[in-house]
Amino acid sequence: MSRSPQTRYARNGDVHIAYQIVGDGPIDLLLVPGGFTHIELGWEVQGIASFLRRLAAFSRLIIFDKRGTGLSDGTPGTLEDRAQDALSVLDAAQSKRAVVIGVSEGGPMSILLAASHPERVRGLVLYGTAALWRAEPDYEVSPLWRQPVPAEVFHEWGQERQVTEFLQLFAPSMADDAVFSELFGRYLRSACSPGTAATIVEIDRAIDVRPVLPALRVPTLVVHHADDGVILLSQAQHLADHITGARLVVLPGKDHFAVVGNTAPVVAEFECFVRELDEAERTDRVLTTVLFTDIVDSTGHATRLGDRAWRELLDRHDAAANQDIARHRGRRVNTTGDGIVAIFDGPARAVRAGQALIAAARRLDLRLRVGVHTGEVELRGDDIAGINVNASARIASLAGADQVLVSRTVRDLVAGSGLQFEPFGAQQLKGVDGTWELFLAV
Repeated sequence: MSRSPQTRYARNGDVHIAYQIVGDGPIDLLLVPGGFTHIELGWEVQGIASFLRRLAAFSRLIIFDKRGTGLSDGTPGTLEDRAQDALSVLDAAQSKRAVVIGVSEGGPMSILLAASHPERVRGLVLYGTAALWRAEPDYEVSPLWRQPVPAEVFHEWGQERQVTEFLQLFAPSMADDAVFSELFGRYLRSACSPGTAATIVEIDRAIDVRPVLPALRVPTLVVHHADDGVILLSQAQHLADHITGARLVVLPGKDHFAVVGNTAPVVAEFECFVRELDEAERTDRVLTTVLFTDIVDSTGHATRLGDRAWRELLDRHDAAANQDIARHRGRRVNTTGDGIVAIFDGPARAVRAGQALIAAARRLDLRLRVGVHTGEVELRGDDIAGINVNASARIASLAGADQVLVSRTVRDLVAGSGLQFEPFGAQQLKGVDGTWELFLAV
C-alpha cells in the first residue's frame, strides 16, 4: 500500500476541489482523470499508485478529483465549470503552465481547457478519449455508447456483478482478478454515488467538442490502445486528424484504463512527449465565447427621446451591462453603436449573461437581441476579429426581441448546465459559409 500525499483544496467560487502534488520534476504535469476517482483511495489500488509514481518521476505531478467526485465538493457541473476547476487547481499549485494529460472522460474537458487557455497549457496529451461519446450519422462509437446506459448499471453501482461487467469492458486484463475486483468496487463506491455516476454519464453523452478541435494551438499527442472496446481507435484517429499538428500513437492492447496491464509503454510515450516538448509559441488566436447584443428599434428610441436623453439612457444601459458581464466573468470588448460585444471563457456563463442583459434592459424599457457563439477568434489588443466574431453578430441579428439565440456548438458545450434550448432551425448567416443550426435559450 502506498502512502497518500497530502490532500489540499483549491477553490472555484464556493466549490472546493481536492488535489495533490507528487514529485518535484522540472515540468508541471496536470492529470485530468476519467469519470470516477478518489485521490486518496487511489494510492491503495493496484496499478494506480505505480502509474502515478512513474509520472512523478519526471515531473511535478498535480492530480485532483473533479467536482462531484472523490473528495471534491459539488455536483458534476458543466464542461466549462470543470475546466475552470482545473485552472483553480493550477493556481493553487502555483503552476503557471503545465502539460495537461486528459484521460478518458477527462479528455473533452482538457480539450476545452487547452483551447480556451493556451497560455496555461504547454502541451496536451489525450489518452483513451474522444471528442464525442454518442453515435452520430458521420461518427461511429463503441456499442457501449450507442444507447443510453441502462439504469440498472447505476442501481448496482460498485456491487460485484456491476464491477465484473465494468472491468470486462474497461480493464479486461484484470477482470478475473478477485482481489483487484473487490478493491475496485470499494474505489467506485468511494469515488461517487450511483446518482452522480449516472449524471456524469448523461452529461458525457451530450457533450460534443468536435467544433473545438481546429482551435487547438498547443502541441498535442494522442495515445490509444488498438483494441480498446470503450473508445474506438477511429475516435482517436478523428482527434489526431482534426487537431493541427497532433500525433497519434497506437499501442497494442485491449485495456481502456491506463493504470492496468502493461503500463510502461503508455508512460514512456507520455515521458518522451514531455521531455521533447519545446516551449510553444504564444498565439494571438484563442477559443472563446462571443456575445453580441443589439437594441431593438434603437433608431425609434433616439427619435422619440432626442439625442441627449437617448445618450443618457444608453449610458445607464451600458453601466448595467458592464456589471452583468463582469458578474458572469466576461470581458466587454467594445460597443457596436446599438449594442455590446463581450467575450467569455465559458459558453454557459455567456448564455446566462445574455439572459441577465435582457432582464436589465427591460427595466430600462429597452429590448435586446442576443447572439452567442463559441469559436476561435483573433486577439487584436483589446479587440477581437475573425469569422467567428462575424458569425456571432449574424446570430444576434436573427434573434427576436428578448431572445438569446445560440449556435449548436454552444448548445453542445453546455450539457449539464441546466440551460434549456428550443430548435430555431437551420439558417444561412450573411457573409459566413455553410448552414448553421441555431437554438433559442428558454
